[in-house]
Amino acid sequence: MNDVALSVLDLVPVRSGQTSAEAITASLSLAATADRLGYRRYWFAEHHNMPAVASTTPPVLIAAAATRTSRIRLGSGGVMLPNHAPLIVAEQFAALEAIAPGRIDLGLGRAPGSDPVITQLLRGSGTTSDVEQFPRHVQDIAALFTADGATVRFTSGGEYTVRATPAATGLPEVWLLGSSDYSAQLAASLGLPYVFANHFSGQGLERALDLYRTNYRPSEEHPEPRTFLTVNAVAAPTAEEAEARALPQLRMMARLRLNQPLVALETVEQALAAEHDAATDQVVEAARSRWFVGTGESVAAEVHSFASTYGVDEVMLSPVAGAYDAEPKDSAAGRAQTLELVAGA
Repeated sequence: MNDVALSVLDLVPVRSGQTSAEAITASLSLAATADRLGYRRYWFAEHHNMPAVASTTPPVLIAAAATRTSRIRLGSGGVMLPNHAPLIVAEQFAALEAIAPGRIDLGLGRAPGSDPVITQLLRGSGTTSDVEQFPRHVQDIAALFTADGATVRFTSGGEYTVRATPAATGLPEVWLLGSSDYSAQLAASLGLPYVFANHFSGQGLERALDLYRTNYRPSEEHPEPRTFLTVNAVAAPTAEEAEARALPQLRMMARLRLNQPLVALETVEQALAAEHDAATDQVVEAARSRWFVGTGESVAAEVHSFASTYGVDEVMLSPVAGAYDAEPKDSAAGRAQTLELVAGA
């Protein structure tokens, strides 16, 4: 695995009987584990109003993780930009760069990260106009990070300069995230690094990478196209344990796809004891075919082959291992085991 860097994507899962505080404590411990194991970066996702997901505010989680790590890059995977004012995002990540110099990534996404009602609550102006302004807002954030700042031009002809922070000595690295042709083409046109959200979709991966690489316009910061990919992964000492630990998250994916009421993540025992139905089983089987589940050696081999197939030197693991009833609620034992075994292999 020496030629493939490993990174981590964390949605801060919340399981049955677990509090938000316990879930966040577990994830911060996992960030420290990833730092110790030599993972390249650790990103927190942004999702809202979901019983099984506590990663609602990436900047807050990044700041907390910065106090528990010393080397690993920390970032958002991603900040859902239509939910936020560009200036606020730029100020937050400029502050994070000051807290952890040279270690901050700002991954930006165009999706809301929740349902339309929550999106309206987050952004009272409505979603459509904000999504349409996404390219300009990305450019605004990049400008706000610089020493020159961004220039506001008034209709009267006057100008006003705005900066995200008064005296920056470094800049966060901006990435575009997506699972569609749109994000790939925008990243290419702006000369930005790009991440395809393969862990969520898996559909259209080859086309998105081709569009990005073929249409890439070199920028001063990034003369060459740069990308990595995300995957859902579970590693355990035996393949049987890995499959069992994968089941709670697979069943949660089925609830999402089938528009069923969302609940906290099941424990392994709850998932194994659940009644089967044809629709759920079909979604679970389809999702499982795209996940990397097995021993540390087998998952590492899949990661290596995956990276080689798509020409990337980095793979970001979303460690989706579920927990057994007896495991401490403030620990991420199964997810930490995944990181340990894959890195060790």
